[in-house]
Amino acid sequence: MSDHFGARLHAAMQERGRFCVGIDPHASLLRDWGLSDDVAGLETFARTVVDAVAPEVSVVKPQSAFFERFGSRGVAVLERVIADSRAAGALVLLDVKRGDIGSTSQAYADAYLDPASPLASDAITASPYLGFGSLDPMVETARRHGAGVFVLALTSNKEGPEVQHASTGGGTVAGTVLGHLRALNAGLEPLGDLGAVIGATIGDSGEDLDFNGPVLAPGFGAQGGTVDDLRRIFGPVARHVLPSSSREVLSAGPDRAALRDAARRGNDAVSALGDA
Repeated sequence: MSDHFGARLHAAMQERGRFCVGIDPHASLLRDWGLSDDVAGLETFARTVVDAVAPEVSVVKPQSAFFERFGSRGVAVLERVIADSRAAGALVLLDVKRGDIGSTSQAYADAYLDPASPLASDAITASPYLGFGSLDPMVETARRHGAGVFVLALTSNKEGPEVQHASTGGGTVAGTVLGHLRALNAGLEPLGDLGAVIGATIGDSGEDLDFNGPVLAPGFGAQGGTVDDLRRIFGPVARHVLPSSSREVLSAGPDRAALRDAARRGNDAVSALGDA
């Protein structure tokens, strides 16, 4: 890759907008589309979504678990989703939320961030809760290959605060995660390669959210997050936010034109956040 991930993401958001479409083939969604809950239904769903939205948006975010549940054939569909989305010009943020230590962490990094892998993506999500240093193999592999990592920081699930808001003696766990990202992104332009996952529906975090990196903000749209919420939560760094929605777009299927229109409406809605 000729540019580091932060530069490529910044350029993509300027060219295609900042809206991220999640590709989450829930069993219930397959049924809503009139598809069977098997590999054939998964493949039809995935091909339809990619054809409709990957040429329109800057980033697509496949949720790996919904492909993995079908075993090796489901993972083969995920490989095709990644390849076809990138061929259509979208960056692929693979939502895997991996977190481990040592050689296992390195193996995850090689699986998802090394271009030699059939699952190689532009970026992944990762969990820092074995200690931020446990992510070093992912961070180093991402930098070696011009990829990115989005680290869980302030998620909007109700269970998150018991860990993320816990005190470390010098701040909160979330604040510590953001501090590590700030240090690692220092000096990178126009945007750092290491992002944070911060929910679009969280309350006032009390944290410094300026860490010179991109923010994945799931929960926009059908889950309740609005542009006003994003402005309230992120303030002057809202221009670095990548709002993500799956249900808001995917419920428009299986009609390709309707899916495309839903993705365009999402992009139009978040354009009010300003330039990246």
